[in-house]
Amino acid sequence: MLRIRYLATLGLLGLLAWFQWQIWTGRGSYPNVELMREEIRVQKTSNELMRQDNERLANDIADLRDGREKMEEIARQELGMIKPNEVFVQYTKP
Repeated sequence: MLRIRYLATLGLLGLLAWFQWQIWTGRGSYPNVELMREEIRVQKTSNELMRQDNERLANDIADLRDGREKMEEIARQELGMIKPNEVFVQYTKP
């Protein structure tokens, strides 16, 4: 009877030690959880920046579909197009 109690106590202490080992070094350990929280924070920041970019692009697409003003702006900036009776002056820094 004493031997069974001794083995049961030893088994429970071993189980307790194993649980403590998992808490401090295992997959769900405190340091690992903090690392995951930091990764989540970085990912949320990245997601917010991408959401803003997507919103800007969606607005550009809507402008292109709805009117000619955006197309004219792009043509003027990227292709150097001018309207009839306009004077184009190019200035370059020396």
